[in-house]
Amino acid sequence: MKNQKDHSKDTYVNPLLERYASREMSYIFSPDYKFSTWRKLWVALAECEKELGLPITEEQITEMKSHIFDIDYEVVRKYETQKRHDVMAHILAFGDLCPKARPIIHLGATSAYVGDNTDLIQMKEGMLIIIKRLLAIISSLKDFALRNKDLPTLGFTHFQPAQLTTVGKRACLWLYDIYMDILEAERFYLNLPFLGVKGTTGTQASYMSLFDRDTEKVKKLDKMVALKMGFEKTVPVSGQTYSRKIDYFALSILSGISQTFHKISNDIRLLMHLGEIEEPFEKEQVGSSAMAYKRNPMRSERITSLARYVISLSSSPANTAAEQWFERTLDDSANKRLCIPEAFLATDAILIIGLNVLSGLVVYPKVIQKHIEEELPFMATENIIMEAVKKGGDRQKLHERIRQYSMETREKIKTEGKKNNLLDKISQDPLFNLDENELKKILDICDFIGRAPQQVDEFIEEYINPVLEKSKIYGKLETQDLTV
Repeated sequence: MKNQKDHSKDTYVNPLLERYASREMSYIFSPDYKFSTWRKLWVALAECEKELGLPITEEQITEMKSHIFDIDYEVVRKYETQKRHDVMAHILAFGDLCPKARPIIHLGATSAYVGDNTDLIQMKEGMLIIIKRLLAIISSLKDFALRNKDLPTLGFTHFQPAQLTTVGKRACLWLYDIYMDILEAERFYLNLPFLGVKGTTGTQASYMSLFDRDTEKVKKLDKMVALKMGFEKTVPVSGQTYSRKIDYFALSILSGISQTFHKISNDIRLLMHLGEIEEPFEKEQVGSSAMAYKRNPMRSERITSLARYVISLSSSPANTAAEQWFERTLDDSANKRLCIPEAFLATDAILIIGLNVLSGLVVYPKVIQKHIEEELPFMATENIIMEAVKKGGDRQKLHERIRQYSMETREKIKTEGKKNNLLDKISQDPLFNLDENELKKILDICDFIGRAPQQVDEFIEEYINPVLEKSKIYGKLETQDLTV
């Protein structure tokens, strides 16, 4: 469903806006949010400069505040056509609305003051949405893991049957990756600095001139503006811009989240093929336009598709950070306008779909049990040998006999589609001296899942519950009216 206003049908429309991302995330990277934030930054700068003694009046500040949101984009476009400079165009358009304040708008600042500080605000607010979505997913997946902590299932290595695990323990593998992701997202959110007021090459020379070389006032201005905009600290040193490594750090976190959900979604797609677990499938949902019987893993496939895109985007800020010259070059601008918003929007979409999938997983225990029964006799061969040895058997002879039976049985299963009758062969062979009841006892599934149920409890108690406590701090997002 559309989250934005209707678009013209004869121009390209970004699918992230039209189909996938939430209104909340779309708004953070919208023109209205961006350019109203520029105006808020100009107000904050003027307020702090006034408080520190510059001849700025309350009337000028009030005038600026009254026009923060009434942005005439057509006027801005005309100015930018003339000046070939987006920040200057917005200064002039703002000045038209604020004739009394016009002389002091952007006083002492350079373009990066509004551009970079707004970018940081957007990334911080975007990361907060990401954190809230991760918390919701962690809560849902925790419940799933606890419900299924005792449900045995085949483990797979190389997608070949391996020792048993439990459905809940496997979910904890997913949870741990998400846990690591949210720690990184929270670290970024809590420690992100503001650029502040640094001037054209980061030396604050223009502000030193404004304040008659009063170093303490210039330092205080930097801190005051940051606090007004919701930041505790500013970057300690900069050129004209903040280090573009910050952009890389943000997108590396989003890439990490995407890697996690790509892996989870692939697991679910494989489990759907096995018939053991399914993503939600609605009553009227169509799996295929041709094959009416199909129940395709559409949501999980969409996650992997979006995740691949975010992972690819993370290389752009890495290259941009590496390419910057001295105190400032402009070869970052066009790239940042594209890759940063799109990475946040796509990750937002991944997490919306991810919550839908993980909160609605359907488990089929009978199918899981059938797959276990097909493989468990092979897994139990060493235990069977040990029990037979306890009853006086020769370990080497037993090993050779059970090897032969295993090969024969596996061949019959593969070539003739026969059921696994390895246990029948063993129970009927006097060499093993084990009856059916003894074999059933050896094949008690609980003896093959190790500490999986306890590991689920311990992991959730020690790692997941403390993270979920943070939901009280960050709050929750409203349910999205998206088609997922």
